[in-house]
Amino acid sequence: MPPSSPAPHALSRRTMLAGAAALAGATAAMAAAPAQANANAGAQAQAANAPAGSAGNRARAVVFRDVRPFGAAKSTDLVVVDGRISEGPAPRGAKVVDGGGRIALPSLVDAHIHPDKTTWGGSWVSRRPASGIADYVAQDVELFRSQRRSVGERAYGLMSHAVTRGTRAMRAHADVAPAYGLAGVEGVAEARERLRHALDVQIVAFPQHGVIRTPGTAELLEEAARAGTIDMIGGIDPIGFDQALDEQLDLVFGIADRHGVGVDIHLHDRGEKGIKAMRGIIDRTRALSLAGKVTVSHVFCLPGLTDVELGSLAADLGDQDIALTTVAPSDSLVLPIARLREHGVRVGLGSDGVRDSWSPFGNADMLHRAHLLGWVTDVRLDEELTDCYRVAAHGGADVMGLAHADFEPGAPADFVLVRGECLPQVVVDMPRRDMVVHGGVVVAREGEFLD
Repeated sequence: MPPSSPAPHALSRRTMLAGAAALAGATAAMAAAPAQANANAGAQAQAANAPAGSAGNRARAVVFRDVRPFGAAKSTDLVVVDGRISEGPAPRGAKVVDGGGRIALPSLVDAHIHPDKTTWGGSWVSRRPASGIADYVAQDVELFRSQRRSVGERAYGLMSHAVTRGTRAMRAHADVAPAYGLAGVEGVAEARERLRHALDVQIVAFPQHGVIRTPGTAELLEEAARAGTIDMIGGIDPIGFDQALDEQLDLVFGIADRHGVGVDIHLHDRGEKGIKAMRGIIDRTRALSLAGKVTVSHVFCLPGLTDVELGSLAADLGDQDIALTTVAPSDSLVLPIARLREHGVRVGLGSDGVRDSWSPFGNADMLHRAHLLGWVTDVRLDEELTDCYRVAAHGGADVMGLAHADFEPGAPADFVLVRGECLPQVVVDMPRRDMVVHGGVVVAREGEFLD
């Protein structure tokens, strides 16, 4: 049985975010999304990772011998040329990597994570009670000021750990507020640069303290966009927290439109507040022709809708190609992925905060998150378990505008090798990622990151 939801009076990250309906068998063959700006593009990472001795335009070829894509009964060889899966025979002189009969699975995509806030790899932090988002925000600032390691070092530690667990890409939200200036964005950008050979990263300038309620934030968001460091502008609960629906959305969408970046808004508001905010987001996406460049995270107002109401809103989301993300920590937090998919809505899975001031939990392991997705939605069939993995792999790729790493000819050679019997069993047992490959290059072995 899935874990029970916390009591209504118990305030925690879960109760702060509670409100979504359970998933009834998610599907994953999502429509390809328009590519969004990404300073860490896969081709750039591959070029940076050319092995010693490569020269000029000579193809970089690697053969991954004796592997079982998706847990196939019969092993095969994966031929990779210039970072992509090739259907032809291996070129002469290709490097050979022995897969030892392991299962090959597409690498995963973390569509929603906060690496700037993490204490990962540092000393234990004791957390205090909080009575609302404002309290959490205040504790964020205290934690930030108490850390001896820079944002860049902490983010790098967490992000490189995510790579060892099979993550190929992530959308990283970094707090922007007068209390930090642009330290969060700059720190995550520093980590992104150090990891450009192993991880594709999009950065969201996230106004956790509010856009309107915290003076000076709007100017920082504009500065971040102008600097070209970020890929998206964020927002947070325009009504429930910022209490300025039109002012916040006009400002956020205005910056995105002026600087050619995307939008990714945290929306925890439920009921009419959440639906009104969603309508405002849809209207501005349409008015500014930003279809395919807007994401709404969490979206806990959707499960309270009737089937007819959900269908109507999902149709508008699909029409404007507005993506959604979920973090699935309990059955009350999961978006109705299957129903949204009927309208072509892209839905990705993320790990959210990891050992920050909000919660001591989290591990940036997207296979574990796929496992949680299956656990909290009480799935049991092989295809349902497989779908959970696909949401974590291809769903996140769709949200970020990345090609699927599906082993088809021309697909990015981003995959993990694990020991196991089949994909459903891997989702349940979460074996060690013995090898992680990004752009045809081995970037982690036996849980250890390779610089």
